[in-house]
Amino acid sequence: MRIIAKRTLREFWEKRPDCKEQLKAWHGEVQAADWSSPANVKAKFGSASILKNGRVVFNICGNKYRLIAWINFDFKIVYIRFIGSHKKYDKVDAENI
Repeated sequence: MRIIAKRTLREFWEKRPDCKEQLKAWHGEVQAADWSSPANVKAKFGSASILKNGRVVFNICGNKYRLIAWINFDFKIVYIRFIGSHKKYDKVDAENI
């Protein structure tokens, strides 16, 4: 899968180094994936939440942070739409961000 944009992850882990290794691992696993449906995502990341409109919520750092991605399965692209704490996650509309 192609991920847009790793820069978002890097900027986040520079502010919160506790999640750097897990975000790097997530990036590597997603980049190596070849997902064609939400079921493929769930098979790899069982704790991921599949939402409407192609959105998927991933738990990062033992569920300390949340990452929302919009996945275009036809074009094999994962767009990072949000990453932050639960408090910040609760303030966004995960299905439309």
